[in-house]
Amino acid sequence: MNLSTQSFFRLDYGGKLEREIARMLALFEEIKFDAGRYPQRWLAIKLLENDADILERVQTMPNGVQVISAAQQGAEKLKSMLGDDVDLLTADRRYGYINGVVRQSLQRPLVDRITFTDRIDNIVTHKWLGLPFFFAIMYIMFRLVIDVSAPFLDWTDAVINGPIANWLSFILNLITAPAWIHSLVIDGIVAGVGGVLVFVPGLLILYFFLALLEDSGYMSRAAFVMDRFMRVVGLHGKSFIPMILGFGCAVPAIYATRTIASRRDRVLTALLVPLMSCSARLPVYVVFGLAFFGAKAGTVIWGMYALGIIVAMLAGLVFTRTILKPDVSSAFVLELPPYRRPSLKSVMIHMWENTREFVRKAGTTILLVSVVMWLLLNLPWGVAEQRDSYFGKVSGMIAPVFTPLGFGNWETSGALVSGFMAKEIVVSTMSQVYLSGTIDEPVAVPTTFGEDLVGIGSGFVNAAINSGKILLSIIPGVNMVGEQTVSQNTALGLALRENFDSLSAAALLVFVLLYVPCVATLGAIKHEFGASWAITSAVYQTVVAWIAAFIVFQGGKLLGLG
Repeated sequence: MNLSTQSFFRLDYGGKLEREIARMLALFEEIKFDAGRYPQRWLAIKLLENDADILERVQTMPNGVQVISAAQQGAEKLKSMLGDDVDLLTADRRYGYINGVVRQSLQRPLVDRITFTDRIDNIVTHKWLGLPFFFAIMYIMFRLVIDVSAPFLDWTDAVINGPIANWLSFILNLITAPAWIHSLVIDGIVAGVGGVLVFVPGLLILYFFLALLEDSGYMSRAAFVMDRFMRVVGLHGKSFIPMILGFGCAVPAIYATRTIASRRDRVLTALLVPLMSCSARLPVYVVFGLAFFGAKAGTVIWGMYALGIIVAMLAGLVFTRTILKPDVSSAFVLELPPYRRPSLKSVMIHMWENTREFVRKAGTTILLVSVVMWLLLNLPWGVAEQRDSYFGKVSGMIAPVFTPLGFGNWETSGALVSGFMAKEIVVSTMSQVYLSGTIDEPVAVPTTFGEDLVGIGSGFVNAAINSGKILLSIIPGVNMVGEQTVSQNTALGLALRENFDSLSAAALLVFVLLYVPCVATLGAIKHEFGASWAITSAVYQTVVAWIAAFIVFQGGKLLGLG
């Protein structure tokens, strides 16, 4: 694992611009576009800026028309989200960087003029108050994600496992579908895909708040505040930006490390990014949090995000003192843009695009895995007990590895292995295993299609009202929800309570937080840094996850918590 000591400079243009640049670079690679003597990143930026001279030159190149069309689409999307042409946005970032260099290089006489931004920064970037403020913001955000989305989560769960499952059963019975088709659709697809789609409301709210923080200008402050702590592990605050992006998805966060100058810093950051709790882990956190911790679910989930950051810092310390020793330290220059009122349109687009990707995965990867999982649970054909299926037997062989962690049953072992494809599949697999044969039970009082639609609509209205009450109740002295619990639990949550206790559930959450990254993340690491670093990431995270979950479960038993 030799690292190049060559340093290079790349200006970070911010989350949305960097994502479009990354899309352009991915297109170059996909269509084998030859940029000639132009650096690919520079060319992508110029195309997005609609540089007339570059457009004229690229148009004559092979596949140039396709590249220009993609760049124009990306530029239009950025303009609709950010309100300005790309060339103005990139110029603003460049001059902001220059201003940052000047401010750190020159000492000027104090001017008796304190701006609104300065007043806020005196608190949020304070030497001692900055970090507690950051964790307080994250705590509030995740409490809102869980509490505000809970009524919609209950509504979605009721719709999928109620009317939708009943409609599909009715159609299958109407066409006299064989029993195995009925089982595939209800026990496989509805349980697997539906078990994941239940958590879409929570993801919408999560991405809404992340977009608010990014567009308001606070994300840059978070990187600034974390700089002092990142330097302990041989990095600087700029590495924290990809780590924050990892809260959404680790794959683009890995590619975002391209803005870091030192290759050693890029590799180390890429090894730490998967320890951030991506949105794919959120369904696991929510279902176990609500099932075992009730009103404290928001606090538990916030604890998972905070634990990921802490473990990343500890892992960074180990790597810095072993295989990734620091090279020549470079100055950290970061533009702190003025605070802005977030654009509602920009926030909504950001929220929808990220959630759409989650839903797309549910309709492709998770659907495919759900069908495969159903087959494995029913083979050899006609098996009476799932434990005796191919899936059950292989999972049973793995189960002893997890026994010291408190969840050494074949169902959980198989779900964790399937989670290597995507962390959402842990919930999908558990839904198939634990809910098989229960979703299509006939309702007590038969309802018509119209009555179902009315029930779905009224349920949504009630969920919106309850969600609004919960949101208003965050105001000190206001309580519009009384003593009611946050959520009534999902069907899967109720099934899990028969197979876990709160201690084993906590150990499982820690394991899911830390264990092997999904195959897409490992693919991104391999693409950027090579197969050896992808293997390193998979091995070290799985070992750390096992040790951490062991400490939680066995330590809890020693303390009498089990």
